[in-house]
Amino acid sequence: MGLHLDKALSIHPEALRLRAERTRVLASNIANENTPGYQARDIDFKAALASAGADSPLALDEGGDLLYRLPNHPSRDGNTVELGVEQAEFSQNVSEFQTSLTFINMKLHGLAKVIAGQ
Repeated sequence: MGLHLDKALSIHPEALRLRAERTRVLASNIANENTPGYQARDIDFKAALASAGADSPLALDEGGDLLYRLPNHPSRDGNTVELGVEQAEFSQNVSEFQTSLTFINMKLHGLAKVIAGQ
């Protein structure tokens, strides 16, 4: 009986990839805070993770899972980036990325113990 690392780690590697992609999208929003007409985007994490599986890896092609963020206070120049909102989302995403990474590290540590016979 072989060890299937993808089954042992479950959906967590896909979650990390999705969190990394979401970090890129949120950073892009923050970088374009003063760009007239820029439309803030985000990823529907739950829907994107549900659609990603072992047979269909994460693919955010052509913005398929990217959504436009609706601003609380639209600006006159058409930019929908609200810095406070983006910073809060970015911070939360980083925290959740770290949690997923910690979980994977714990799983790998446990697997290493089992392999070593401890």
